[in-house]
Amino acid sequence: MPVSQWHLFDDAPAVAREAARRILAAVDKAISLQGKFSIVLAGGSTPEATYRLLVDADTDWSKWHIYFGDERCLPMDDAERNSVMATSSWLDHVTIPDKNIHPIPAEQGAEAGASAYGLLIADALPFDLVLLGMGEDGHTASLFPGQRHPGSELVHAVHDAPKPPPDRVSLSRKALSDCRELLILVTGAGKKEAVTGWKHGEDLPIASIGAHDTVDILQDKDAAGA
Repeated sequence: MPVSQWHLFDDAPAVAREAARRILAAVDKAISLQGKFSIVLAGGSTPEATYRLLVDADTDWSKWHIYFGDERCLPMDDAERNSVMATSSWLDHVTIPDKNIHPIPAEQGAEAGASAYGLLIADALPFDLVLLGMGEDGHTASLFPGQRHPGSELVHAVHDAPKPPPDRVSLSRKALSDCRELLILVTGAGKKEAVTGWKHGEDLPIASIGAHDTVDILQDKDAAGA
């Protein structure tokens, strides 16, 4: 597993701008090497700001393939779904073919959604880039501290999430780590304690995710306590 590289920025908008720049660099690299680009999207405010910056990108959208790191078990059009956020802020405004966008069918329930998405993910690996955020408790996607899942699974059915809704579908550590590049966005003063614990080796879900080539953590000064 590559060593994590920490990068410090002034604020959340600066993190979003750098994330967008790095995503587009990864796109160019992947398309030049293999003719397509696969990315796993995260939820959260800083990823959303990143997606908005991608709307006007000069890129061949037909080569993009979109997957999601996790989803709440809510109706398909619920505003709290990560897929709805990504669609309204970005995907509705670009020409990625519908067949290249793969939302998690979490509306089917945690078990059924995880089973269906697991079959899809098995054929998609490895991803070119995985984008993750981190919660104040050190969780990422819907992998929460203290919860245990079978290590062989690519996609987990999640119950008893510590914040609503309790039922979710999440890519596993195994699936999220099967990527060429991992980009983690950490912003806001509420993340400072988890960042400190992460750097001191605490057993946090975010610390268990790796990549084949590069792991880059983009943090703002509030999260870093700088």
